[in-house]
Amino acid sequence: MTYWNLYIGIACVLGSGTVCAQQQTDQVKTTFQTSREWRPTIDNRADAVMIYGVGGNPSDKHKRLPFAERVKSWKDRGYTIHFMTGIAWGEYQDYFTGQWDGKWHLDEGQVTQAQDTIWHGHLVPYIVPTDNFLSYLKERHIKPVIDAGIDAIFMEEPEFWARAGYSASFKREWKKYYGFDWRPQHESPENTYLSNKLKYQLYYKALEEVFTFAKAYGKTKGMDVKCYVPTHSLVNYAQWMIVSPEASLASLPVVDGYIAQVWTGTSREPNYFNGKEKERVFETAYLEYGSMASMTAPTGRKMFFLTDPIEDRAKDWVDYKTNYQATFVAQLLYPQIADYEVMPWPERIYEGLYRTASNSDEKQRIPRAYATQMQVMINSLNQMPLSDNKLSGSEGISVLMANSLMFQRFPTHAGYDDPQLANFYGLALPFLKRGVPIKTVHIENLGFEKALADTKVLLMTYANMKPLDPIAHQQLADWVKSGGQLIYCGTDKDPFQTVQEWWNTEGNTYRAPADHLFEKMGIQAAAKEGVHPFGKGSVQIVRIDPKDFILKTDNSEQLVKMAEARYKAAAGGTLAFKNHFHLQRGPFELIAVLDESVDTEAYRIQGTLIDLFDPELPVYRAQAIAPGKQAYFFNVDLVKDKKKPQVLAAASRVYQEQTTASGYAYVAKSPIETTNISRVLLPKRPKSVTVDGREVFDAQQWDKASSTYRLGFENNPDGVAVKFLW
Repeated sequence: MTYWNLYIGIACVLGSGTVCAQQQTDQVKTTFQTSREWRPTIDNRADAVMIYGVGGNPSDKHKRLPFAERVKSWKDRGYTIHFMTGIAWGEYQDYFTGQWDGKWHLDEGQVTQAQDTIWHGHLVPYIVPTDNFLSYLKERHIKPVIDAGIDAIFMEEPEFWARAGYSASFKREWKKYYGFDWRPQHESPENTYLSNKLKYQLYYKALEEVFTFAKAYGKTKGMDVKCYVPTHSLVNYAQWMIVSPEASLASLPVVDGYIAQVWTGTSREPNYFNGKEKERVFETAYLEYGSMASMTAPTGRKMFFLTDPIEDRAKDWVDYKTNYQATFVAQLLYPQIADYEVMPWPERIYEGLYRTASNSDEKQRIPRAYATQMQVMINSLNQMPLSDNKLSGSEGISVLMANSLMFQRFPTHAGYDDPQLANFYGLALPFLKRGVPIKTVHIENLGFEKALADTKVLLMTYANMKPLDPIAHQQLADWVKSGGQLIYCGTDKDPFQTVQEWWNTEGNTYRAPADHLFEKMGIQAAAKEGVHPFGKGSVQIVRIDPKDFILKTDNSEQLVKMAEARYKAAAGGTLAFKNHFHLQRGPFELIAVLDESVDTEAYRIQGTLIDLFDPELPVYRAQAIAPGKQAYFFNVDLVKDKKKPQVLAAASRVYQEQTTASGYAYVAKSPIETTNISRVLLPKRPKSVTVDGREVFDAQQWDKASSTYRLGFENNPDGVAVKFLW
């Protein structure tokens, strides 16, 4: 199909050549991404679908229908249609093989020191985003989508590998940006820093340019095009040694929001605590979601949180379920976020074959019980409210982050190592593991009035990052002067302290960037350990790199004790420690109990509790959650109108509800080949329950204590008619 025919085909699909009115993304609560056409096995009933790629996804191993047909198939099923594609990779073979402009462009891939191209798929390298490539992307992928009437564009994963930076195209971009010839990044910390700073800048510029074009082109058609960046967290990109613009995009006027791409695959990356390296999926996910939430908190831009019921790596269904629960609870512990990407690639989740157990080579499609549980969970997200409730624990402890966390990760120099991002986790895990709801703050956002509004004690280091400009130091000094308590941890001896940057150029002669910060608060350069009052607040200098707090056994206590003193000075209260987190959002109860914590007690909760992690949806009056576990309940006691019949929890989405004095009816929709279990609140015990007209009433399914009926049947995306009479 030619691209001209593609334009016409999509326009005809969506409205006979007229611009189709699309539901704005600020009205979309749940969404998902797929490169496939609608099929009954993957119809998960979110509000919107992000159709992936004009040409699809380069990871696909199947033949795809044309874009227009894929769009129509989902639109016919009532979905709002959005578009997603990659900014660093995609189905762009026609560019690399010369079909677009008659020139091959495989030299524009990201290349390592060994001159190996980093590939994402066949003839699809990770890209150095040149001006020519951006012109191609706008013409061949953005323009036809807008011509189709799609008014929300998601450009995902602006990723430049830290180990890359040796291609001819990167060398040209270096000369263009810096004005002098390329320098190999492995030869010095200076070169590494310059290389990664350029990678960061290239994708900042790429997104700004593509989104500026999308919005301007949309206006010519009377459309308000919204532009979003689905991206991994700064925590993950830094740990995986990838460079991306991250927090700086929050201030770009053409960026309307993000998807926080956090899932088992990112959160199972091991880290250190108490001298032990291992996976800490819940804790890592909590910090990843937190870094994404804080990125947009001062701007108020839209944020979708993503979870994935499986992951990229081939594991088993038990592993997937356990870690899905951990990441799912972690995302819901941020009550200021209530929009979700419920899953990526439903075709992979519902139709893929994975091991039945870790010690078995037998593979099968998603187990019925897990599919039921997963659908209960994702359908609950359609009900999940924003909440002013606070996560349990002592608030006000934050860790400072910067985009430059990504600049120092690869390669290492002078023998200085930061294993598994230990300098970051060394400030965060000692508190998170003690039940303190620690938050992250982005140094790039300090100019926003509310960036430090809820922070009493700020932890920071320059052992793993550097300030990209001096402005932040004045902002930090002003915050301390007005009463903030700052703990600076660092020896300032890592090899990146002396890179040629603003603190030691153009008349500045500071030995380390921290000396400039200290000077703003009347503290001498290279100050020794101690507490230094400034205004109403104070700075505590600790000459230890934070990684030492977690790489060594039983070494985090000293940091915690310092924070206790600073917290008392700031808040006049005591920093409380516990082994759990609990949050109530509307009728939902969320609990995470930590291992490696202050005790090994189970957390106990009471209420009329529907267990949303159990596919049978049992009702309990009390439950105990053990350390290392998470729990998710619907508390019937918290339903505001218990006389109103309603579906409280279900492995399907409810439509066409009808209530009379003696009955309640609705239509349930969910993917075929899955089993629905639901809990339905009724004003009294029913005398008749029908499913598609067939009587199924069973007195044993009535739970008097919760006034709910438990109903099960086989799902159908075309709808199953349910009716209760009493």
